[in-house]
Amino acid sequence: MLAFWCLGTAARAQGTSGDTTAPPDEWYSLHAQSTFTVQYHPGFSAAVAGPNSLSNSSNDRETLDATLFAGIRLLPGLEAYVDPEIDQGFGLNDTVGVAGFTSAEAYKIGSNNPYYETQRAFVRYTLGLGGEAQKVESGPNQIAGTRQADNIVITAGKFSATDIFDQNAYAHDPRSDFLNWSVVDSAAYDYAADAWGYSYGAAVEWTQSWWTLRAGFFDLSNTPNEVNIDPTFTQFELVTEFEERHELFGQPGKARLLFFNNRGRMANYNDAVRFGEATGTTPDLGAVRRYSSRPAMALNLEQAVVSDLGAFLRASLNDGHKESYEFTDVNRSVAAGLSLAGTRWGRPDDTVAIAGVINGASKDMRNYLAAGGLGILIGDGSLPAAGLEKILELYYKAAVGTGIAATIDYQHVENPGYDALRGPVNVISIRLHAEF
Repeated sequence: MLAFWCLGTAARAQGTSGDTTAPPDEWYSLHAQSTFTVQYHPGFSAAVAGPNSLSNSSNDRETLDATLFAGIRLLPGLEAYVDPEIDQGFGLNDTVGVAGFTSAEAYKIGSNNPYYETQRAFVRYTLGLGGEAQKVESGPNQIAGTRQADNIVITAGKFSATDIFDQNAYAHDPRSDFLNWSVVDSAAYDYAADAWGYSYGAAVEWTQSWWTLRAGFFDLSNTPNEVNIDPTFTQFELVTEFEERHELFGQPGKARLLFFNNRGRMANYNDAVRFGEATGTTPDLGAVRRYSSRPAMALNLEQAVVSDLGAFLRASLNDGHKESYEFTDVNRSVAAGLSLAGTRWGRPDDTVAIAGVINGASKDMRNYLAAGGLGILIGDGSLPAAGLEKILELYYKAAVGTGIAATIDYQHVENPGYDALRGPVNVISIRLHAEF
């Protein structure tokens, strides 16, 4: 879904040790961004269609958002942040039809008129454990200063789980790199979130030398894929992640291994199919929900090949017996790609990148979809010929001024929603992004 800008990624990453030019500690941070994205796909072949199908007629949609990132240092080590945001627009076909949806700038909620949301409101406490001083630059949700290389960071409030977990330097920010949901996040990581991608919770990060260990607790929605978060925390996500940092042939890299478990009222696909057969109706997940668990894991790699070329890989897998709760209808996924800075042609702030994705549905999900069931994003009313959802994404981002970039993005989607009788779909996007 929407990771957007993280909660001070640079502040948590390994900084420059022993930097004698570290800036003085500031007491506040104020930054802003705005992103406009338009997507278009021409008509394509479709033998079947249902309530959650991507329209096979030519279609275009746009999204616009503007965010203020405001932070204040309350005490040494203790900071508070709030991110008010104005949003407008829709994803293609109201953000349904493709499990690896084509724009992480599109929410599950759309509106013709601009509307306001407080997307983040949280506090962060950093406890130094020793090591050399590291410089922290001023940035979105980040106040300039210094911190010790070894530390514990505690974040609590409203934010996105993917602000902290499942990070990747080359594929994680739909405002500046890839757009596809299953490229910017591990597609089978069904992280707790409202319709905009945010939740209430807390996370702890413990960094020592070459490794970081993270753990988090987040609130799930009242019911799967709902706007409102459950205020009681009786339905929740537990997530842990281990990150190691290394050098390979003199180039930096990171490997992350993530485990999570959702606990809440969720349905088993087979129960929903049996209920539909017994009642002579379309399978209804809401009729067979009961309190249970949905575990999963994700592997996330990033590696600089040379100074201007980086590679990444994500692989994720979840319990395919239970319904998707928050993110999207993917039970297993592999995504890999390359990102090249424009240094070689004299434009170091430009980026050209390519990624390929294979998303899969479990046998239970396929049977449910074949019986006419609907998922979070997909459901063609039938599934007479199932296949893997295959996605290719290619983009070029050009710097056009200080803090301003324009991107052209192309995506090719085969078997959208795992339906081999639909597509392929070709999606062209233009994105304009400004930072202040």
